[in-house]
Amino acid sequence: MNNRRNWLKQISLGTVALGFYNFEAFANPTEEYTFPDLDNSPVTLRSNENPYGPSPLARAAMTKSVNSSNRYGWDLSSELIALIAKKNSVSDNNILLGAGSTEILDLILQYTALKKGNFLLAETTFDYWAAPSEKLGLKKITIPLTKDKKHDLPAMLKAINSDTKMIYICNPNNPTGTICNREELVSFIKEATKKAIVFVDEAYIDFTKEQSLSDLVIENKNLIITKTFSKMYGLAGARVGYAIAHSTTIEELDTVRSSQNMAVSVVSTAAAIASLNDEKFIQQVYASNQEVKKYTIDQLTLLNLTCIPSYSNFVYFSLDNYKKDYFKQLEDHNIQGTKIYEENGKWTRITIGTMKEMQRFIAAIK
Repeated sequence: MNNRRNWLKQISLGTVALGFYNFEAFANPTEEYTFPDLDNSPVTLRSNENPYGPSPLARAAMTKSVNSSNRYGWDLSSELIALIAKKNSVSDNNILLGAGSTEILDLILQYTALKKGNFLLAETTFDYWAAPSEKLGLKKITIPLTKDKKHDLPAMLKAINSDTKMIYICNPNNPTGTICNREELVSFIKEATKKAIVFVDEAYIDFTKEQSLSDLVIENKNLIITKTFSKMYGLAGARVGYAIAHSTTIEELDTVRSSQNMAVSVVSTAAAIASLNDEKFIQQVYASNQEVKKYTIDQLTLLNLTCIPSYSNFVYFSLDNYKKDYFKQLEDHNIQGTKIYEENGKWTRITIGTMKEMQRFIAAIK
């Protein structure tokens, strides 16, 4: 343990030596983004990734940890779990690591499917996991969003029946970027967990000043929170996520997989540990996202396109008033966007990239 602390200390000192690093210089580290100002360079605005990460500290940790990849990372995983538990004000036995929050979601579905029945989720939300869950024997029930694109918690509560095993809430919601009122959500959880598991996906909570619901799992066995290092921390490709739940729930989830906390590689675990120690980078990501998001919304509004207020690193907006072929405009300018999520209103989503990327996006659709 002392050796690992010394290792992390060395990496930290190396990063401090960089001083106030040029934040924009760390954007788009892959080869395809070497020249982001060229008109024909690709701009990826489709998957809500962090355009600036991994952080300098995480990159240093990943490089250094490669030589340890011949060993299993049990001890390193334990260190990451301890840091996550401290950050979320829970105990180590309230944390379960996974290869991104997607693996945790799959585990929850497998666990839920053992009981048979149905699950509830909003229409529209992050639902790529819904089709596999139906193949596992669960029935999907969708509840429409409110007019302002928020979860309709009263309607979801009414929809719960004796066969309901799980309710999924993405908060902030993907793709709409809306967030539930905390008091209303806490009240909903209190009632809903009397009958079923409530699964709250907090993948984008770090882009807000809202408090996580993690403190509620200490007493509530039917509440599961998931978080990820994919978004704010810029580790989407490294695949690091985790569940926060009551200790007995964590134990039960562990029964549906072959090994405990072994899904994340040594390199990715090292990156996650280092990321939690790079607070300066996280503050810069947050500030940049706020600034560039405001610019994007302001520009879309000037184009007479309705935008939903966003608590995330993406914007949900309507193409109802757009006269050109939006997706052709993106294609012609080598920009990767998403799709139409709701035909009624032609709602689509765009990820917030760097300021230069969003300026190019706006120029492309004008």
